[in-house]
Amino acid sequence: MLSLLALSLALLPAFNLAGHEKPRLLRQAEAAQVAEPVTIVSVRNPRSAGGAHDFSSEGDYWWPDPANPEGPYIQRDGLSNPDNFVAHRRLMLDFTRDVGTLASAYKVTGDERHAAAAVRHLEAWFVTPATRMNPSLLYAQAIKGRVTGRSIGVIDTLHLAEVALAVEALRGSQALTAEKDAAITGWFRNYLNWISTHPYGVEESRAKNNHGTCWTLQAACFARLVGDEAMLAECRRRLVAVHLPDQMAADGSFPQELRRTKPYGYSIFNLDVMAAVAVVLSTPEDDLLRFTLPDGRSLVRGVEFLAPFIADKAKWPGQPDVMYWDEWPVRQPFLLWGAQSTGRNDWLKLWLSLEAAPQVEEVRRNFPIREPVLWTRGKG
Repeated sequence: MLSLLALSLALLPAFNLAGHEKPRLLRQAEAAQVAEPVTIVSVRNPRSAGGAHDFSSEGDYWWPDPANPEGPYIQRDGLSNPDNFVAHRRLMLDFTRDVGTLASAYKVTGDERHAAAAVRHLEAWFVTPATRMNPSLLYAQAIKGRVTGRSIGVIDTLHLAEVALAVEALRGSQALTAEKDAAITGWFRNYLNWISTHPYGVEESRAKNNHGTCWTLQAACFARLVGDEAMLAECRRRLVAVHLPDQMAADGSFPQELRRTKPYGYSIFNLDVMAAVAVVLSTPEDDLLRFTLPDGRSLVRGVEFLAPFIADKAKWPGQPDVMYWDEWPVRQPFLLWGAQSTGRNDWLKLWLSLEAAPQVEEVRRNFPIREPVLWTRGKG
């Protein structure tokens, strides 16, 4: 008997994800081939309390106080201060883009050149003593005059979730030897332990909005890479017993995100991430996108709520976002996964019509699932 997932996929007109993505991946992979690894040690934040190997960032929505310019910063929610330190975040965005592209290209072609280039970047970031990043996040989302780091800084490594899946995709290549795999995986094991035990990580895991969801996606991807079955089980529990009940309303919306000054972008972001959690933790027999609470709430309902506003943003019932309203949406993965889970061809067509490689930095930062072939088990 077919599983629910297999049955719904059978209803969807034939769509070869790897074949569709291959031309784009090969174009991008050629560019990534010539990119040299550049890690966070190449630039220092003069205001950071950390060292050269510590990731550093500053809170986006914090600004100088006009009444006290040299004093502690004050918050202006939704409005990013362009003078805050974001260089490490930009380096991580470039790194995760290149590794995701290269690993995806290797997955769909078997070309060892792509694997070798990806491993070169991975070693620089996670293994080489002179250039590696420490597996901790003590100095992220700092606020001048207030704190040297915060729990919400854990969200700054969200893009590493896809990198963990890239490492999985590279297994079996000549470039990712057993020794290199063990060293890279060791970094992720250490970082998973840090976000699970340090007060910053523990506090972030308890957030009842996109921050809590992002913690779970990181934990799930890192746990899958390192084979931590206990953490994978905990992430499944969090999805069905915490995130869906605590965050989703009866209509499929996310009230905590709708209260923000960028409700459209935050709603899209949270659904992408929560759907990604479901994809990582699903099995052929258990499609978590279709998991339904007794009152009918599910991730499919979340897609049903948002998809009409992706197709026509003019129908959005709330206020437009205070920044980057014109830059959304892009190729949101929840549309693809929703289509695969339900057989909704209109969602697939909508996904195909959207921009796959946005260039605006703020969009890239909130678009952490860029290479869907990495999220598909097997050959994509």
